[in-house]
Amino acid sequence: MAHVLRAADRPPSNSRTIRFEGEAYGTPISFFAVDNEPGQGPALHTHPYPETWVVRRGRAEVIIGAERFEVGPGDIAVAPAGVPHRFTNLGPERLDIVCIHAAGVMEQVDLE
Repeated sequence: MAHVLRAADRPPSNSRTIRFEGEAYGTPISFFAVDNEPGQGPALHTHPYPETWVVRRGRAEVIIGAERFEVGPGDIAVAPAGVPHRFTNLGPERLDIVCIHAAGVMEQVDLE
């Protein structure tokens, strides 16, 4: 059975970020479609599964374990399961990044 989750059907939010957990829709994939301001990004955290980032617009600093990378439009970064990671919008424009979680339900342990 196909599913469509329309914007009008999501709960109201002040955030420009979209959160989708796939289990309820029959898929083992979840994601955040992030749209944030310069300087914003999640705290250092881990997941029990890999996370893949696809940068659509803007620039970010990505930290995965002990490694730091600067990424921009078209770049893809992957954090392995259990490895601490985070990203921060470097500006000056908004960051549009899709954070793909290899799980139907997101699990996160914040480290900061």
